[in-house]
Amino acid sequence: MEERGKSETVCLQSVTQPDSLEANKDGSNNEDYDPHLYRQVTAPTNNLETLVHLLKCSLGTGILAMPQAFARAGLVTAIISTVLVGALVTHCLHVLVRSQYAACKMRRVPLLTYPESMSASLSAGPSSLRGLGRPSAITVDVFLVVYQLGICCVYIVFIADNIKKIVDPHYVMSIEIHMVIILIPLLAFNLIPSLKLLAPFSALANVLTFIGLGIVVYYLLSGKKSNEPLDLWGSPATFPLFFGTILFALTAVGVVIALENNMKTPKAFGSPCGVLNTGMSIIVVLYVAVGALGYVYCVSECSDSVTLDLPQGPLATSVISMFAIAIFISYGLHCYVPVEVVWRGYLLPWLQRSGSQRLRLWEYALRISLCLITFVLAIAIPRLGLFISLFGALCLSALGICFPAIMEICVSFPDKFGPGRIRLIKDVLLFLIGIVGLVAGTYTALLSIIRSFQPQPTEAQPLHA
Repeated sequence: MEERGKSETVCLQSVTQPDSLEANKDGSNNEDYDPHLYRQVTAPTNNLETLVHLLKCSLGTGILAMPQAFARAGLVTAIISTVLVGALVTHCLHVLVRSQYAACKMRRVPLLTYPESMSASLSAGPSSLRGLGRPSAITVDVFLVVYQLGICCVYIVFIADNIKKIVDPHYVMSIEIHMVIILIPLLAFNLIPSLKLLAPFSALANVLTFIGLGIVVYYLLSGKKSNEPLDLWGSPATFPLFFGTILFALTAVGVVIALENNMKTPKAFGSPCGVLNTGMSIIVVLYVAVGALGYVYCVSECSDSVTLDLPQGPLATSVISMFAIAIFISYGLHCYVPVEVVWRGYLLPWLQRSGSQRLRLWEYALRISLCLITFVLAIAIPRLGLFISLFGALCLSALGICFPAIMEICVSFPDKFGPGRIRLIKDVLLFLIGIVGLVAGTYTALLSIIRSFQPQPTEAQPLHA
């Protein structure tokens, strides 16, 4: 699977144990239980393979939007902030993995999904939060579905924008027409029910993405740079948009959980020089490089995707085509996640209880409905960069920062917060950072979307006597 949107694809088996959560809450019965020893994973990955998967899943629309993000934050501010946010995101991913491991120990099961881990964590936390176990799992599912559908909206706009750039020199059509043209192929591709059938397409998308990104970097290094002066420090008014974009680009919640769950040596994933720290360090360096080079290349004229800033020519056209094809393929992979969450978690159990015999028909109807929802949103708001900022701030502030902090507080309750309750203080600060990022980023992105549809003011004409 390509990029952040990938979610858990391993089959998670709930193992019923006689020990209840309440019996294990004090750690008396679960300290000797190591979930890693009980995981049964088909074809587990080694450390290098896991690192390669983590890297390839982070190279997509997020990295292509980095030049515009740098234009919003200013060159120096963006470089420093990307490193700081990268460190924050990496720490929160460590927190998530550790909390999931602790939840598995409490439940005495080898694996739990993100929603199940959230529910188990809250059930072990302060008494005021224990009743929120089930609602919290539903909340995580809602954010996951909204985020994945948001990625699909971003992809529709990205494909249409890039196809329009190729077609415009020959025949000019509105962006909405291009979206309508690609709708039928998207619907057909989204009806493929099996990840195994999608795997060859995923491999093709990864190859096209790597080749295309290499050519983009070549253009940024060798092309004619803008003569416009650089903005080094940016503006506080547009910084929340940068924050949303960088979260969208860096936060790989579903990918990280899936990769750690499928490792041959999962303890090496979160070690100081392990897969997560190594991978995120490389990713942050790549994002800073592409963001800085792209910003120097086009300065304030940075488009929503750097591919739209490439000069006309056969090589540039081939790069745009590569990314359009790769993202088209990735749409089906990302839409698979909300289909699985809604179908297996909610719709299928309801249909089975009601005795319905048309399960396949209902599944296809769900796939078509979710695809149409993303199409309607994309055609109503064809703003690629603002979409990225919106869904990054709205969903990933919660999934990547707030929820892991809450989980760690609960699994550490009541006496595992460390000296001076340092872990509790740290997690409260993380939660507050996530809330501020969510509110400020979402508000700024929505306000920018509204303003983008308003007519631009024109210069006042001089009055004549």
